[in-house]
Order: sequence, then structure tokens, then C-alpha cells
Amino acid sequence: KGVVDSKIKSANGTDLVTFEDIATAQNKSYEDKIQWFQDTCAQLCVEWNEGHMRMNVRRDYLLSDSMEAVMSLSRKDLRKVWRFEFIGEAGIDAGGLAREWFELVTEEVFDPDMGLWQTSATNQMCMQINPASEISCPDDHLIYFRFIGRVMGKAMFDRQLVKGHMVKHMYKHILGWPIMFNDLKDIDEEYYNSLKGLKDLGADVEYVYMDFTATEETLGVKQTVDLVPNGANIDVTEDNLPEYIEACLKYRMLGRYEAQVNELLLGFFDVIPEPLLTIFDFQELELLMCGLPEIEMEDWKKHTEYSGEYDRDGPNHDVCIWFWEVVSEYDQELKARLLQFVTGTSGVPAKGFGSLQGNDGNVRKFTIHGVTLETCVYPRSHTCFNRIDLPLYEDKEELEEKLKIAITMASTGFDIE
Repeated sequence: KGVVDSKIKSANGTDLVTFEDIATAQNKSYEDKIQWFQDTCAQLCVEWNEGHMRMNVRRDYLLSDSMEAVMSLSRKDLRKVWRFEFIGEAGIDAGGLAREWFELVTEEVFDPDMGLWQTSATNQMCMQINPASEISCPDDHLIYFRFIGRVMGKAMFDRQLVKGHMVKHMYKHILGWPIMFNDLKDIDEEYYNSLKGLKDLGADVEYVYMDFTATEETLGVKQTVDLVPNGANIDVTEDNLPEYIEACLKYRMLGRYEAQVNELLLGFFDVIPEPLLTIFDFQELELLMCGLPEIEMEDWKKHTEYSGEYDRDGPNHDVCIWFWEVVSEYDQELKARLLQFVTGTSGVPAKGFGSLQGNDGNVRKFTIHGVTLETCVYPRSHTCFNRIDLPLYEDKEELEEKLKIAITMASTGFDIE
């Protein structure tokens, strides 16, 4: 049987994984995928006897010291065992200091005040790259993104967690998955709807007098950006509208911060061989990087609102009773995937479900909205409102089947309707 060289070699240079191994791993359960991934990373790790890295950092200068140390390392050094020491503090790193370092560094990097990342307009739990990061860190903002990528990759390599959830399409970028038009809805629903509305104008789109440009505003200064070469001189017509929408999507999801994304990915793949990640979907990647959330079912139920067909009976409606019975039987992974499906992230606010926020920054609780089966056959989500449209199923078995399909199909990036 012919096997393609996957170019993944162990620390001593021998071939480690074939594409056939990867194809087999893709069909495993989430837990088995993690085990396979971690076992493979352990084989990539440089043995202690061949050398290890001591990371000495000052707590008061944690980010600058850490960046200087991490960016000075070779790829081989990045796969060695790291031992941490906070200068001036007693303590031997038996794992606790490493865990603290990853938590503190990623927490500080994702802090919006740092200027490299900003909270998503539609989900306060998620971070997206700040297109104007160069203004905040004019000398080294791209080096920071290479550093962030290396830290994220090393965290996965060493079974540590990243303290911060990114917007969904960032996980797709890491995996090399295509960005879909629906992904735009998760970060800017108003812009998504305005682009969608252009399709309905037909030939009248010419009277909107648009061209292939976008307006970018930074610190109150507006700047016109060409979406394609010479875009300012190309009018939008019915014929070229699909190209215009595609150019807008590409600019909004990548073009605004392409240089930052490139550096982050380069840093990530300095540690993790790119083919290894192909066994995961974007939801699994978030769960692996950020950890399975601690989901308190009673808190979730207590802070859930009911609307539509369930407005009157609320949690006492038969379908809602079935819903909670089904979800209570889910394992932690499937509960986290349900959260991703409805809210856009597996993250649970520190203060619990009572402080779940919507796209306007206000508290918008988890909502079960009742709809008829004529409206939709499968449950649908509205991540901007933390709402799931749950059809009026006739029995618990049908609800269980359709809900599971909706949750698991969400990770493919395709709408099942």
C-alpha cells in the first residue's frame, strides 16, 4: 500500500507519522484524538538528557522577558522541556509554575488594553485581532503575534491551556479551513445583513453608487482601502456583485489583519507540525486549547429564558423538559459543543450563566425559542442573541436525534437546512 510522506519526523529525525495515520486518527472520538495527538507530541519532544530550557523571567516584566526568551529559541528548543523560574521567588517548577506562566502570559496578551486584541463586537467572551495593533505596539506588534503563536503552540504541545477564547474564524485560519459567508454573521451581523441585502436589489444595485473599496477608521481618522487593485475605479454592478461580496468577506475576515494572522500561524507551526492539526475541527481545536468548561447545569437552567412557543409554559413545556433531560445526559464535550453552537464559544463567564452577554454588551441570557416544525426541522442558533430555535418536536427521541445532528454538523461549517 502506498503511503505519502507526511514530513513529520521525531526529535531524532526518523519518520513519525504518515498521512494514513492521520486519516485514521480523524475518525476517532474527541477523547481518542486528544490521546493520539498528545502521544505524537510526546514523541516529537526532545529528551531531557539532550537538553532542556530554563526560562527565567521577572514577574514585573513578565511579557517582555518572556517574549525575549521565547523568540530567541530555535524550533528544536521549542520542543524541549521548559522549566520556569520567577526571578527573586523561591519555588521549583514541578508543573505548577509552567501552568501559571501560560495562564499569566496568555491573559496579558489577550488584554484589550495591550492593544493587540480586542473583544468581539458580537461576543464579549471572544477575542479578535485588532487591525490597528501597529499603533499600540509600533515597533514590534508583528513579533508579538509570532510570539503569541509560539506560546499557543507550546501550550498545546505541553498539555497546557490558553487563557482566552478567539473568534471562530481564527480557529479556522489555524486549521486552514475555508471561511464561509455565514462566518461573517458571527462577528458583524449588521454588516452581514447589509451585504446579503445587496443581492435582493438586482440591477438596482448600480444606483447605490458603490465601488470596490472599504472605509477603515482608526483613532477617528478615516481611510479608504482598495478591496481589489484599482478598486476605487470599479463600480459595483449586478454582474460583479458576487466578486464584490467575496472581496468584502475576504477583507473583513483576513485582509484587515493578514500580516498579524500570518505571524501567529508561523509561530504556531514553529511548534506544532501543521498536518497534526488536521485531525480536529474548529470546535475541537477551541476545546483543546482552552479546555472543557466547568458547566453547572442548575446555574444554566436557572438563567435560561424562554420565548416564542415556549413563552407561556417556559421550563414546564414538554419539549423544554425533554431538552434539559437530553442535555443533562451529555458528557462535558457535548455540553461544550452545544454552548459553541448557541453562543459562539465554549467559554462560560466567570460569574456564571447569569452574566452571559449578547452582541450589544448587555446581559443576554441563554434563550430557548419555540418554533413550529414548519419553520425549521432542526434546531437553529443565533449566536448574537445566545438563542436556540427549538422546534415543537412530538417526542423526546426526535428532539435528541435532531439536536445532536445540529450540534455536530455545526463544526463542518455548513448549514444543514
